[in-house]
Amino acid sequence: MPPDNAQRKRQRVTIADVAAELSVAVSTVSNAYNRPDQLSPELRARVLAVAAQLGYPGPDPLARSLRQQQAGAIGVLFAERLRYAFTDPAAVLVLDGIASALEQADLSLLLVPGRADTTTTVQRALVDGFIVYSMLEADPLVGAALARRIPTVLLDQPPRAGVPSITVDDADGAHQIADHLLRFGHRRFAIITDRLSEPLTSTDLSLHEQAAHTFFVTQLRCQGYRTALEAAGLRWQDVPIHECADNSQADGAAAMQALLHMSPRPTAVLCITDRLALGALTAAQQAGLAVPSDVSIVGFDDIPSAAHASPPLTTIRQAHRDKGLLAGQALVALLRGEAVAERITLPVELVVRGSTEPAAGC
Repeated sequence: MPPDNAQRKRQRVTIADVAAELSVAVSTVSNAYNRPDQLSPELRARVLAVAAQLGYPGPDPLARSLRQQQAGAIGVLFAERLRYAFTDPAAVLVLDGIASALEQADLSLLLVPGRADTTTTVQRALVDGFIVYSMLEADPLVGAALARRIPTVLLDQPPRAGVPSITVDDADGAHQIADHLLRFGHRRFAIITDRLSEPLTSTDLSLHEQAAHTFFVTQLRCQGYRTALEAAGLRWQDVPIHECADNSQADGAAAMQALLHMSPRPTAVLCITDRLALGALTAAQQAGLAVPSDVSIVGFDDIPSAAHASPPLTTIRQAHRDKGLLAGQALVALLRGEAVAERITLPVELVVRGSTEPAAGC
């Protein structure tokens, strides 16, 4: 006696069950899902109706991707925790650009956050390619992604031969903004940055030395600061660097509070991101200092809130969404077998606002 519908629902219904119920070949049921043009509209409707009645969910997407050797998705590796992708204004804009390119190609996006203890996620990810976004070069996740030998684009990463790379001229931007302060007569500088020393890098180095071995973007920005300051006769090793655990306004505020206890106090603070700069600005004001007459503060990125700070933040503008869009378009082109430029470097722009002015006495 054949099982009734209640018994079928307690079991896993297969494509063979649907075919048996309809007295058709398994290929007919498969065509209803995968090649509907092979069936008449009436037959396809009958197959789908019986499948729904029996509780058949349709073809297994994993099995289908294995057969077609296409997952229909792109993996984006980035160094931060997953929540960062939805809360950091710069990251949101970059991912919006990537998503826009992928949507136009009918591709999905899989986020693979860093700070992981295993490379299994990268090794098993059902993706057709990767965008590696601002990871440490020595991170095992980067090596695991490249080892899969599927189309890959580097974004804010050190260039590699044969792998398309999208970068921003971070060194030039940092040089521009440090030079802006130097032309205002500032000589007492401090730097606020997020993570320089990571578990993947040497902890025996000073922060000034570590700046040359950390995340690529941070390396370039510190390099730009250093070049400008040393050209003005300042010693890099004499410039205080305060390292924050995260790129957040709270960490920027805590760093600024520490710098304000220095004697002599810095007259100009170079913050490696706008979020850190906005926190530093708030902390200085809460300590009773006027920005910029007592201390000038600058950021980097020109996130939307930078222009609305009080005073508005002097910063370096970069095209966050555009670089994400270019990375997504490059990967789509690779998947189509098209030629892609090996390296694209986007320019930056100094945006002078109210958080900087000439040093006292200049």
